Amino acid sequence: MGSQSSPLSTLGTTAGFEYVFPAIRGVQARREFYVSMCPLRLIPKIFLFDEDELAPEVRAQRVLNKGRIPALASYIVDNPDDYVFSALTASVDGEMKFVGISDEGPGMRIGQLHIPMAARFLINDGQHRRAAIEAALNENPELGDETIAVVFFQDSGLARCQQMFADLNRHAVRPARSIGVLYDHRDQHAKVARLLALKSVAFRGFVEMESSTLSARSSKLFTLSALYYATRSLLQGVELDREDAAAELADAFWSTIDQLIPEWRLVRQRKMSAADVRRQYLHSHGIALHALGRLGNTLLRESVAAEVWQPRLEPLKQVDWSRISPDWEGRAIVGGRVSKNHSNVVLTVNYLRGKLGLELGPEEAHVEATYLRGDR
Repeated sequence: MGSQSSPLSTLGTTAGFEYVFPAIRGVQARREFYVSMCPLRLIPKIFLFDEDELAPEVRAQRVLNKGRIPALASYIVDNPDDYVFSALTASVDGEMKFVGISDEGPGMRIGQLHIPMAARFLINDGQHRRAAIEAALNENPELGDETIAVVFFQDSGLARCQQMFADLNRHAVRPARSIGVLYDHRDQHAKVARLLALKSVAFRGFVEMESSTLSARSSKLFTLSALYYATRSLLQGVELDREDAAAELADAFWSTIDQLIPEWRLVRQRKMSAADVRRQYLHSHGIALHALGRLGNTLLRESVAAEVWQPRLEPLKQVDWSRISPDWEGRAIVGGRVSKNHSNVVLTVNYLRGKLGLELGPEEAHVEATYLRGDR
């Protein structure tokens, strides 16, 4: 398993001592395993990472991505009353002894798990959670009395640990961003996006709430994730004096855009299908919504008064949103397909800024110059 050592696994100081965990015994693939609850303060002390400096073929974990740790730690510290962490999975390189509360019946599965302090604990799944717990404890030591579930397996060597890592991650699928927005009650922009999807005349009934992609025959025009990113860009840095003002302002902005894009209304009037609009036009795609949000943000930062920013959007009536328009080639359409990467969003924003007579920022000017040179 590697040559890593720890003060906790030094035989001279831990011989004869053991950890005792309340546990439940189970069986998977004819192997016993144990589930326990561990205090958070114990997690950084006994659970080790595999060595980062080892080659991948001789370790049993991916290298820790330290960039993920601050956000995970902040999640715990900032939400002490309702954070949720799933169980850690660990292999124990040492003898484990389970003592049930009885010798027969259900009591055989409930008892205490005895593990020598000289044993080595290696996390198979949850190393980033473990590092985040350590960082969170440094900020708020009071979290140390809380617990997290830990699943203990007997360490059966490097090959078995590597196989466990592969199996635990084989079928892991990141949920669609739309359903993440739908279920996120902490993110204020997610709340605004949900309100728009459910109540705004422009969007109600035409937003896919779960998937972040639309099938060719979908009756929806937009995805919740696209609406979320567009609205977040719209409201970024805009100063508002009331908590509910963000939703009101976003609704006013998108309702104004709705009046400038006749095809959206035609879908609501059942005079065009959502599938036909998506196939023929760009304005319902995520890149266009995002670009419109960024465009609106420029106007709202100058003034949130509708009588100031609404008239300035009027030139959008003249935009040819058709996907076959040569104006979009290389900007939003690459090789006949809508491109969502950052530079294409910027190029789409640049085009719309030109229609409104707005100057380009430094980044936008650089991306535009590169586009005009043909280096894309």
